[in-house]
Amino acid sequence: MAFVRLLALFLFHMSLVGCQHTQTSQQASSSPGEQTPLGTDSLSFPWSRLRLPRYIVPLHYRLLLHPNMTNLSFTGSVQIQIDVQNNTNWVVLHSKGLQISKATILNENFAHLSDQVLPVLHNPSHEQIGIFSPRVLSSGQKYFLYMEFGAELADGFYGFYKSTYRTSTGETRTLASTHFEPTSARMAFPCFDEPVFKANFSVRIRRSAEYISLSNMPIVSTVEVNDGLLEDRFAASVKMSTYLVAFVISDFKSITATTSSGVQVSIYAVPQKWLQTHYALEVAVKMLDFYEEYFNIRYPLPKQDLIAIPDFQSGAMENWGLTTYRETSLLFDPLTSSVSDKLWVTMVIGHELAHQWFGNLVTMEWWNDIWLNEGFARYMEYISVEATYPDLKVEEYLLHTCFAAVGHDSLNSSRPISSPAENPTQIKEMFDTVSYDKGACVLHMLRHFLTDDVFQSGIVRYLRKYSYKNAHNQDLWDSLSNYLFAGEHLNLTAMMNTWTLQKGIPVVSVTRKGPRLLLRQERFLKTVLPSDPVCFLWHIPLTYKTDVSSTVHRHLMTTQTDSIHVGEDVSWVKVNSDMTGYYVVHYEDGGWDEMTKLLRENHTALSYKDRTHLIHNAFQLVTAGHLPVNKALDLIGYLRLEKHTVPLLQGLGYLEYFYRMIEKRNEPELSQNLGMYILRFFRAVIDQQTWSDNGTVSERRLRSEVLSLACHLDDPPCLERARQSFKDWLQSNGTLNLPTDVAETVFSVGAQDDHGWASLLHTYNISLSAAQKQKILFALTCSRNTSKLERLLELGLEGKVIRSQDLSSLILMVARNPQGHHLAWNFVKKNWDTLVEKFQLGSFCIRNIIIGTTGQFSSPEELAEVQSFFESIKEQASQLRATQVALDNLQKNVRWVQRNLETLRNWLNDYDKNYHN
Repeated sequence: MAFVRLLALFLFHMSLVGCQHTQTSQQASSSPGEQTPLGTDSLSFPWSRLRLPRYIVPLHYRLLLHPNMTNLSFTGSVQIQIDVQNNTNWVVLHSKGLQISKATILNENFAHLSDQVLPVLHNPSHEQIGIFSPRVLSSGQKYFLYMEFGAELADGFYGFYKSTYRTSTGETRTLASTHFEPTSARMAFPCFDEPVFKANFSVRIRRSAEYISLSNMPIVSTVEVNDGLLEDRFAASVKMSTYLVAFVISDFKSITATTSSGVQVSIYAVPQKWLQTHYALEVAVKMLDFYEEYFNIRYPLPKQDLIAIPDFQSGAMENWGLTTYRETSLLFDPLTSSVSDKLWVTMVIGHELAHQWFGNLVTMEWWNDIWLNEGFARYMEYISVEATYPDLKVEEYLLHTCFAAVGHDSLNSSRPISSPAENPTQIKEMFDTVSYDKGACVLHMLRHFLTDDVFQSGIVRYLRKYSYKNAHNQDLWDSLSNYLFAGEHLNLTAMMNTWTLQKGIPVVSVTRKGPRLLLRQERFLKTVLPSDPVCFLWHIPLTYKTDVSSTVHRHLMTTQTDSIHVGEDVSWVKVNSDMTGYYVVHYEDGGWDEMTKLLRENHTALSYKDRTHLIHNAFQLVTAGHLPVNKALDLIGYLRLEKHTVPLLQGLGYLEYFYRMIEKRNEPELSQNLGMYILRFFRAVIDQQTWSDNGTVSERRLRSEVLSLACHLDDPPCLERARQSFKDWLQSNGTLNLPTDVAETVFSVGAQDDHGWASLLHTYNISLSAAQKQKILFALTCSRNTSKLERLLELGLEGKVIRSQDLSSLILMVARNPQGHHLAWNFVKKNWDTLVEKFQLGSFCIRNIIIGTTGQFSSPEELAEVQSFFESIKEQASQLRATQVALDNLQKNVRWVQRNLETLRNWLNDYDKNYHN
């Protein structure tokens, strides 16, 4: 599943022994032959655990669904072939919100075990049902469980839910779609809704003729049932987990092509957006070809559909053979989509198609290891896009994925990559920065350590061995482990457990002593040290470069302190080459002054990744209190000479972050001085930018960021140019297509007056381009008029003009505005219950809302205010890791201000004096 990357600016081991294998000891059974009266009065629910008993295994589901698109409900039936492995009178499985009207059990010859309908007991707190059989189900036998059920199509984004879109003539059309990951298949049909219960699925869907239906497999036949009602019968699926089952009933249009191995690929979208599907088709065909070759395993289904759903909470979902997407993640409109939009679409498709192997073919055994799915898919985005679309320069983005992971992992509220998760809220919270971004960066480190070939062949071994099965961490290490380091067999499990079973990230402090480099590792923390005296130790695959050779040297650090012989004649050493390793480096005893000098005198001696890494580490160390802010500001002084966009944007990004935090405090003089410094320092870069879509991907990305910031800092030439472009756009009645790289900046400046704002809201309402709508929505939130910001939040809550799926990012965009940041927070407090109802408690939308709205608070008063709100929702807050992350972030900001504000003020004053002399 891909997350939508939102506009927020900041981006030990507890074993599960007993959970997996001792479940069979608590058996829900009664002695053979015992007859119990068939009523529910005398029966109590037979199972007390959150996870299902392991002694009944589903083999094949025959599922019939009939959604009624007029009254927005559905009915259905399911026949599940089960394998019974212990004598029992009970079948316990999942069901949530379904009315079950009939339940029976049949033997292998389809004879009923009872002549009466069987009693169904419900345990809503565990989302389980128990079906009682008066005749014992015998160990070693197979049976058929048959149920009939019905429910409303769900509101929101989980289960079998309804979505709508408006046609170009203004008519509202309805569709029904599914999203089951992690625990919502049980909202669509009764099932064994845990990843380990893999089975085959034969799906039939009834619909009227104006709709089409899609599922994981192709349609084998369509028959007329009665009065024009059609039934689509789909081929039986391969063995898979319930969360990957999918079906969509819509009136969408599609385009189709075939991969070189004969897989039929189709892109579906609402009819009037059909022209925006062509780029996705090209990408999907290329990606499937690439993955078949990379994994050396044929894609196992005959088709792969990709469909853009108008209402969709996450970025996309990897259902096998029917991947579902938010419109911004699949549709590309050459007239309004920017180069960043293009990269995003390419990466999301790369992510979901990687899952067809990683996640779908081989699935984690339980959600504690969801990183095996998501960390891999996030990492494969980079490998696949680099191979198929080299001009998109995707490798420039991998650093940012790792920087996001460091930001989260250096808080005390982080968690190990592999963490216990039992209930649905905890499971949803596992889909976070740690699983995705840290997971990807740890894999990146491992790939560089083992080499590409060893890594790739280990992956193939893993996928082959566990095809159509479930796996956990250890299985992956075993598949990768026949590797020699320095002539010895490496204990990969011991090494990787330090990265996956303990939380946090190490900082390696480096001191030069004659010919030796002295090393010390400890946990890198930006928040108060934990009270528990846990000794953190990592096995760190260190790399370093020196000025005397172009070789990347390698060293495995497995102790708290260590040393390396580098030689007397070496003048500088840069540790963690190209940031292939997941650790922060601190150069002690004047080491940072050495790095600053090197960048000033000969910055190209280091790769652009190394320069970016130095900038990132310096500012991270400032936040953690290891380095004064003036040292980091001195380090980026060399950026006037920098020609590469990535380090430029990294340095600019920190200055922008400080500016945005300070502009939300009552510090007008300081924010003005910092704004002036940024504009003066980057004047040459700003003036070089053209208001066009020319140039390489990197140049275009720099243009978008630099001009956006310049206009935000009220740079007169920037504002003048943007106002003129906006005026031309308005006069053309929206027929003029602005250059896509600067459209958002032009709209943001245009939104500052009443007429511009109203015109943009009107365009937003009628636009057929999801990419354009995203840019306009951002611009609308840049208004300095608080009543306009309040109106946007109300529209988002109402969900008509601004869809509910965009509400969480809307709240974050309002919070980013100095006029809106308290407004957004007050809105969240006031509407908390509604937001939880819309998005579900553990969802990443709720997490982004909590962390994003509080992320730029920086005063002790704001901290107390946030603590007080979390106290008032204690029952919910106690279930969420996100509230702790938000408080950690806020404490970090408060301490940053206490430590660095005066130093920053003095540094800027000195700069100002020197500038005017």
